[in-house]
Amino acid sequence: MSRFVYPVDTDQFQKMREQGKVYVDKTDMIYDLVNVKKFEYVFLARPRRFGKSLLCNTFKAYFRGQKELFEGLKIMELEKEWKTYPVLHFTMSGLKNCTIAEAKSKLELFISDYERLYGRNAAEISPGARFRGLIHRACEQKGEKVVVILDEYDAAVMRLLYHKKELEDMRTMLREFYQVLKDEGAYLKFVFITGVTKFSQMSIFSELNNLKQISMLDEYSGLCGITQAELDTILHPCVEEYADTLNITLDEAYAKLKHNYDGYHFSENSQDVYAPYSLLNALNDKAAKLYWFESGTTTSLIEHLRHFPDFNPLDYDGAELELSSFNVPCEYAATPIPLLYQSGYLTISHYDKELDTYTLHFPNYEVRQGIVSGLTNYLMDISDLERNATITSMARALIKGNLSAALTELRSYIACIPYDIITRKQWMAKKSREDFYKLLMYVVFSLLNSKVDTEVKSIRGRADVVVKTKNDIFVLELKVDDTVDNALSQIDSKGYAIPYESDGRKVTKCGVCISSDARNIIHWRIVDEEGNMVDEQKFHNKHNDRRATCL
Repeated sequence: MSRFVYPVDTDQFQKMREQGKVYVDKTDMIYDLVNVKKFEYVFLARPRRFGKSLLCNTFKAYFRGQKELFEGLKIMELEKEWKTYPVLHFTMSGLKNCTIAEAKSKLELFISDYERLYGRNAAEISPGARFRGLIHRACEQKGEKVVVILDEYDAAVMRLLYHKKELEDMRTMLREFYQVLKDEGAYLKFVFITGVTKFSQMSIFSELNNLKQISMLDEYSGLCGITQAELDTILHPCVEEYADTLNITLDEAYAKLKHNYDGYHFSENSQDVYAPYSLLNALNDKAAKLYWFESGTTTSLIEHLRHFPDFNPLDYDGAELELSSFNVPCEYAATPIPLLYQSGYLTISHYDKELDTYTLHFPNYEVRQGIVSGLTNYLMDISDLERNATITSMARALIKGNLSAALTELRSYIACIPYDIITRKQWMAKKSREDFYKLLMYVVFSLLNSKVDTEVKSIRGRADVVVKTKNDIFVLELKVDDTVDNALSQIDSKGYAIPYESDGRKVTKCGVCISSDARNIIHWRIVDEEGNMVDEQKFHNKHNDRRATCL
């Protein structure tokens, strides 16, 4: 039985403290924002499941003067007064997936909860008017300025990104409510707003010109999430227990957690940040699952990506671009990169000060595999059972060093994809068969990450697929309606295999040719490090006989 009680079922600060659940102390940064920097309006953007709601609830307890909840935390050495302020806390996630009328009704219910405390003027009709009156009465009755906390302010509009009329109508309704924050500054002590997207991108706070954006400030990069330093210190005993339960070394435990859940960077010189929801669930379960995607994040991602017919998310892993290219309104973006970054599917891996450019990558294995798994479910009308059987067979062959057997299994798998699947997927309408089958191969090889280590990028170039097992490294280049000679030539000319020459494992190169007419692999050649042919397979340029039994 675990010595630790993890907060995997709550984001309530008070409950966590009262029940002795694991809490990573961020209260010194809370104090700094309010009392040192003296910010009055603060905005923080972070991906979903990243601790924003917990942070909001911590702010609420602090401003309510609940000193007893902070015993033993850093803020106790900093705060001396512990004044009590009236706090209006709105969790806007309740407006998600609502019509405009439903969202307005729920917003009015949120307001009515506080009107029971501070009263209501019957002349106040609209949500904005009621909110304004609420702030005035709370300030007058308590004799202190009001604290307003808006969690997930953009929840109501995210699903409307590609519905311009509804999006603008929702914005108009919300803007009237949020405008109060600017107009009533004389009555406000502190305003804290969180969301997934940046405030400027929803045009809701267009007139709130004193809103301090801290999302990309180095000093607050660890305000949400769990930093490497915190895992090494505060959570070190938890990692020890994790390692003991799994019967692995402490170093192996740290490596496993880092591989799966680390890698987030939110500024130029950001701290190394782990996804808190996934990390804490892993420590609680003594496992390493894809927790972030258990609640359907892939589904919403695919729905957004449908509006970009030429997308391949794997192509964006390693994109180098200026801040303005991924910090723009999602609904106006020419690529899905802004959405992928703001939602946490991509993160900053490097900042080039001289060029003022950022390199974005998938933060970790969990995110990359979640995307890949979601793509397979959407690309192919094939059961999970058949897919998993193929992946297992391919992995087993690769572990034995038999790349040819793995490709044979993959060829049979591709042959079972229904002929009309491309035309049935609306977002694929503009994509060629060539792109579809190439993407399909990327995805299938990426799924092997559950069995072997698969990479899409090489160190010196852009190798299509690099598969690593205990004894072998396979470097594959895929060509559509081209030759294996050209594929192998590209591996050599681009130096895709060079980074692995000193690895100690056997390096094998393979050129794979896909036919858009046959809709499958028709030729591969496998060569060793010296260029000697190990295996070659050619198939007649027609559909597999097996296709008849699969359709």
